[in-house]
Amino acid sequence: MTVQSLYNLSPLAQVMLAGVLAALGPLTWVWLRNRRAPAARWVQALTLLTLFLTFDLVLFGAFTRLTDSGLGCPDWPGCYGHASPVGASVAITAAQTAMPTGPVTHGKAWVEMVHRYLATGVGVLILALTIGSWMLRRRGAGAAGGVRAAAAVNPWWPTATLVWVCVQGAFGALTVTMRLFPAIVTLHLLGGMVLLSLLCAQAVQATQALGGLAAASLARSTRRLLWCCCALVACQIALGGWVSTNYAVLACREFPLCQNSWWPDMNFHQGFEIWRRLGMTPGGVPIDFSALTAIHFTHRLFAFVVFAALGLLAWRLRRSAALRPQARWIAGLMLWQLATGLGNELLGWPLVSAVSHTGGAAALAVVLTWTVCASRGAAREAAAAVTASGAPPHPSSRLSA
Repeated sequence: MTVQSLYNLSPLAQVMLAGVLAALGPLTWVWLRNRRAPAARWVQALTLLTLFLTFDLVLFGAFTRLTDSGLGCPDWPGCYGHASPVGASVAITAAQTAMPTGPVTHGKAWVEMVHRYLATGVGVLILALTIGSWMLRRRGAGAAGGVRAAAAVNPWWPTATLVWVCVQGAFGALTVTMRLFPAIVTLHLLGGMVLLSLLCAQAVQATQALGGLAAASLARSTRRLLWCCCALVACQIALGGWVSTNYAVLACREFPLCQNSWWPDMNFHQGFEIWRRLGMTPGGVPIDFSALTAIHFTHRLFAFVVFAALGLLAWRLRRSAALRPQARWIAGLMLWQLATGLGNELLGWPLVSAVSHTGGAAALAVVLTWTVCASRGAAREAAAAVTASGAPPHPSSRLSA
């Protein structure tokens, strides 16, 4: 029996070329639409487009995981040492014949490789964004507003994002080579959320630099609530990833009860042993169903806390005219997550509902980042105005963010 090598770098250049080709279309579109605009406008457009495509990539990653296509190609970065499933057709056919419902089929191989191509394409876009940001900083002035925009756009943000996307690529490789190790897959999901937040922060920064986004001030208590909600949503996304990567969604198939009980039999210790193989304890023994129940039920209980905190935040944000769009988005996404979460449980984890639930979590991460960055700008502008005027701060400014 031939042992498949986990790493085979021979198709690396071809896979990277596929990523470049995937990025050429978006890059060309941005250039054509902004070729007569200032360089700062080009950077803003590319940032927004990269954010949108990264969001799509997160959704496609969820689709890859939920269709059990994560091991559709059991090596990295190619597929059985080839740059596409076409070259690996013989090996895939042999694996599919031996195990028709196994992890390797022609369909799953294509899903996995398309995900890798898209991920590489996003990496190329972030590289282009980094280069463009540094060029903008060196150029300084361009057209009208160019000096201010060039000074406001910090090229270290896209540089940090480029480093982070490389870390994400490493986690993607480990997801395959460590055979869907739950902790690695969950970290890969969280890394995608961090990537979205980094790009969103840059999009807000670039839009503010061009004068296209009004900054807003927040009461200190609301500001603290906002940061608290960010932390709660991050924890809930981690718990949700842990549910998904351990296939614990169907441990409870009714609501509000679970297994006809308000408090079913649960093994929290076994369920939250982090460093272990899929479905196994660290000692190599299959985990109990009660451990899957504990994973699921923890995510459900914490959802009530997150729901209450986000509801309060949305209600408080409505007081600020500039942040009412974010308030509406948060309220809408809360209902979306509730509907898709219940759909996963009551309808038997349908693919559309499961992918939509991941999309809702990603959208929440983006909206909360948008809110943090939009309100932070107001505090900086207020401080700058006080410094420039030399006047003492107004007493009401103590209530601002």
